[in-house]
Amino acid sequence: MIGISEELTVIRPGGALSPRCAGVLEAALAGRQAEVLSRLEGPLTGRRLLFVISLDEGGVNRGFYDLLAHLRTHPNCLDRCVGSVLVDAPGDLYTKAAGRDLVLAANLAGCAFVGRPLVEGTGDLRNFTVQARNAGCSLEAAYHLATADLVERVLAFSRPRLERPKLLALHASSRATSNTLALWEETERRLQGRCDVQLIGLRNGTLEDCAGCPYTTCLHFGEKGGCFYGGVMVQEVYPAIRESDALVLLCPNYNDALSANLSACVNRLTALYRSVSFQEKAVFAIVVSGYSGGDIVASQLVSALGMNKGFQLPPRFCLLETANDKGEALALPGIQDRADRFAENMLCQLAY
Repeated sequence: MIGISEELTVIRPGGALSPRCAGVLEAALAGRQAEVLSRLEGPLTGRRLLFVISLDEGGVNRGFYDLLAHLRTHPNCLDRCVGSVLVDAPGDLYTKAAGRDLVLAANLAGCAFVGRPLVEGTGDLRNFTVQARNAGCSLEAAYHLATADLVERVLAFSRPRLERPKLLALHASSRATSNTLALWEETERRLQGRCDVQLIGLRNGTLEDCAGCPYTTCLHFGEKGGCFYGGVMVQEVYPAIRESDALVLLCPNYNDALSANLSACVNRLTALYRSVSFQEKAVFAIVVSGYSGGDIVASQLVSALGMNKGFQLPPRFCLLETANDKGEALALPGIQDRADRFAENMLCQLAY
């Protein structure tokens, strides 16, 4: 990856790591050169990063909060970096929340993230039950394998360079009233001639949510390119995702959450995920809130599509705006400049 260091930089705020976390990290870094930092005091440009967060019994690491504050107030401090995250805790809660908050803050500060960028060591490591069964090893050994794999993937990461990227935009909004769709049209206009764009609406008709089929059932239909529930997901969305280089989610903020149809769409991607890797595909988003909370919706996308489904997160993957009344988004101060930057960033991350 041009302009990116070939060595790893480890950022581990908050003092000493727990013994378990320290052991996992030491094993993953064995035989490698790595710079270790306890805090960010200036910009890091073009680094391959592993953030290591060791939480206490209350799910807290005060150095971690200092790191979040630095990232949120220095929006260019991680330009051209690519990152990954290891979070360890003595309990079963808070690891995903800490990782999600960190990834969003670092991403908005300029850091890309590999697909599945988070490894969590929960208290009893039961979150590794499936991995341990598949590998025929203990839960602790599975934890070590996952961390070593994460380091390998962040060191091997290379940004796609495509002559004419294929974008799939998904929405569930009404064109007549949607500020989110209006912002997408402004963005798409700037991409014309350099990308192939397909827009699929999930508003009309019935989109059934995932009902949690048994693993073998989901795998069976996924291997055949389908899903038990069929419909627009199988007929339109699955084929379009297979062909796409990047997914764009158009997300109005509904009660600090994705809309029902977009949530169902994300859930239904599980069957396709059984047979198709998303790790070479990027995800972008436009999130429009009527009042506040766009960061909450963005963090849901980080978790659902980046951490769980394995899409790459390009730096500054989301455009976050606040607009309520019809047409208000396009009248926001500075919106044309922000749309320019968002579209240009998409092209910069995907195209020659």
